[in-house]
Amino acid sequence: MLAPSRPERLFADDLIAGEQHDLGSYLVTGPEIVAFARQWDPLPMHTDDQASTATHFGAIIASGVHTLAVFQRLAVTAVYSQWQIIAGRTLRDVQFCAPVHADTRLHGRLTVSAITDTHPRWSRVRTCGALWSTVSNEILTVEIDSYVRRRHP
Repeated sequence: MLAPSRPERLFADDLIAGEQHDLGSYLVTGPEIVAFARQWDPLPMHTDDQASTATHFGAIIASGVHTLAVFQRLAVTAVYSQWQIIAGRTLRDVQFCAPVHADTRLHGRLTVSAITDTHPRWSRVRTCGALWSTVSNEILTVEIDSYVRRRHP
């Protein structure tokens, strides 16, 4: 019996500006916040619950870099892994709109905002991404440019 074939990944030519993608969700836990921060952003607001309580956040919060990494993981799993991605080009206008506390479920969305044919073999694809939770409308917004292969003429 033959295994089901993997669908072909999408080229820039297949993408449509305005197209929205649900990225699913991810639960950020307290131990994860601390472990990530100890390695990459060891500020007390991310690693020390007592120190965080003294701040206006009231408890540890995820690093912005951690929050951005959650977005990237959701985007890769749901969308980018289905595209003929060559590489990222630009990360712009990253906005951390609200803190992420332990046991917060983040939901993601990615919108294709523009496709520019910059080369015969690839296009620059601009996407707008967002994370939100049930507690706070927006947690993160970001614009990303990536190079995506075009079909060969």
